[in-house]
Amino acid sequence: MRFDKQTIFVTGGAGFIGSAVIRHLLADTNASVVNIDKLTYAGSLSTLPGAPGNPRYAFEKQCICDGPGLRRLFEKYQPDAVMHLAAESHVDRSIDGPAEFIKTNIVGTFTLLQECLRHWRGLSADKRDRFRLLHVSTDEVFGSLGAEGLFTETTPYAPNSPYSASKASSDHLVRAWRETYELPTVVTNCSNNYGPYQFPEKLIPHMIVRGLAEQSLPVYGDGKQIRDWLYVEDHASALTLVLERGRAGETYNIGGSNERTNLHVVERICDVLDRLVPGTRGPRRNLISFVADRPGHDRRYAIDATKISRELGWRAREDFESGIEKTIHWFCQNRSWWQEIIDHGYDGSRVGLNTTAQV
Repeated sequence: MRFDKQTIFVTGGAGFIGSAVIRHLLADTNASVVNIDKLTYAGSLSTLPGAPGNPRYAFEKQCICDGPGLRRLFEKYQPDAVMHLAAESHVDRSIDGPAEFIKTNIVGTFTLLQECLRHWRGLSADKRDRFRLLHVSTDEVFGSLGAEGLFTETTPYAPNSPYSASKASSDHLVRAWRETYELPTVVTNCSNNYGPYQFPEKLIPHMIVRGLAEQSLPVYGDGKQIRDWLYVEDHASALTLVLERGRAGETYNIGGSNERTNLHVVERICDVLDRLVPGTRGPRRNLISFVADRPGHDRRYAIDATKISRELGWRAREDFESGIEKTIHWFCQNRSWWQEIIDHGYDGSRVGLNTTAQV
């Protein structure tokens, strides 16, 4: 069985992608998993049904910027690997308030690297050889593509938002700790994720929730921005494969090869909702409106996932059509999950229009 008798730390394990990783590890491997999460507004243990009763699962409420707190956890659990997914991730929020992104994504990654290094240096030679720190990042660090081409592992970094700049910084820190201190790290850069349990501030769940309520569906700019969409469970399987078989010091791009314009995504959501939950106000496409674009909005992202396919044999199982159907079905069948988020104060109001950052 994969990861037999191994303990894996997952930072940000109560978040969208982190929880998918933990669900995958508990279902498909024999790893013991320690979920390390601060439980910010976007983190919830309700993303992990059944996990608290699993003898291979433990939760630790912990901020990754707290070095002594992390050190205590390394000493307590003696992990064999760390999957680092804890991050502030919403571009619009980073425009209004970049400070939290700098703190979590840069200072937090630095703090985690230091504690990983301390732990790794204290391991036996055999365990040092097997140890890995997998740092999970984004394709947004590469900036914006033109009409042609794909992001590869050697594409120069050109971040355009406070969020992507903070993630680019964390990527560079991980590389430096590998080159300077020989810490066995691996980096992944993924395309846009979607699927069950995604916090409703992101495009797809935001549009599903508003569509179910038959509210207006605001599309930024002309809606022709292109993203490469990756179903979150495909991403989780890719990450565990990279942890298991990826080469230390390497970077792997993970993408679904599903390029769609934002407008196409919203229109597809409308059509599926109309079929599953017919509305009272006619076709939901009539609810689409165009609003002021996001400052610095990247025009196109697209991932070349050739390397992970060639070296590790990974390919996405879901195409966009199958994945969006599954996602919409899930949100329709699990209204209580996202309704609780709304009841606790999330009202879906737009953020990210401020051109002067809060300080």
